[in-house]
Amino acid sequence: MIVFWSKNPKPLLPHLAELKERGIGCYIQFTLNNYENEGLEPNVPALVERIETFQRFVDQLGRGSVIWRFDPLILTDTISIDNLLEKIAHIGDQLRGYTDKLVFSFADIATYPKVRHNLIRAGVKYRDWDEELMNEFTSKLSRMNLERWNYTLATCAESIAMEQYGIEHNRCIDPELIARLAPDDSTLQQFLYSAKKDGGQRKWCGCILAKDIGSYNTCAHGCKYCYANTSPQSAALNLKRHSQDSETIIQYI
Repeated sequence: MIVFWSKNPKPLLPHLAELKERGIGCYIQFTLNNYENEGLEPNVPALVERIETFQRFVDQLGRGSVIWRFDPLILTDTISIDNLLEKIAHIGDQLRGYTDKLVFSFADIATYPKVRHNLIRAGVKYRDWDEELMNEFTSKLSRMNLERWNYTLATCAESIAMEQYGIEHNRCIDPELIARLAPDDSTLQQFLYSAKKDGGQRKWCGCILAKDIGSYNTCAHGCKYCYANTSPQSAALNLKRHSQDSETIIQYI
């Protein structure tokens, strides 16, 4: 079973049939944000195209195999809590019938010097989240969710307790979801039965042990808040050096 993370998995669409022929199951953690007006994700496709891509993947893989993530949630001098909720509402309305779940996380800028450095270099006037702001956001999101969609809401590796708002701690590498998607794979089912939590992840991460095949300093999306690239220039240089025939895995999606 492969779990893909991407802001733009569209290049994967033509290869889904090949994965199926080889008996390789997959599901997608699709980060579908809306920072177009602010230019925080300069090289991702237009929002309308990404929403269409999300829907096409669901049509091919089935509902439940594409997880919507709005991640990270960023506060700036032009993005307030209510702005974020409006952005989520716009996407959530269009994904009704295509997803059952929304996973989110708060931009943890203070903990990641690389993120802080990239934001400052890009001239983004960010605001750190505190517990009061997190609670305000989650209470409003929970209320909006009940009024509009009734999605399952979950946070990714957040330490703050949000059960009072009906919000779960997420497991991106989720043994229960994998078991549902691959019921006939006896070897995988046996592994899942005794799968252990990935001890190398953050304390509140619920993922089971898995092999990460991603690579830092390779993503060309150029997101201003990036934690995976030292700089846009370093990613561009690595992509330039990369050969399509190389055995090295480079993140194109």
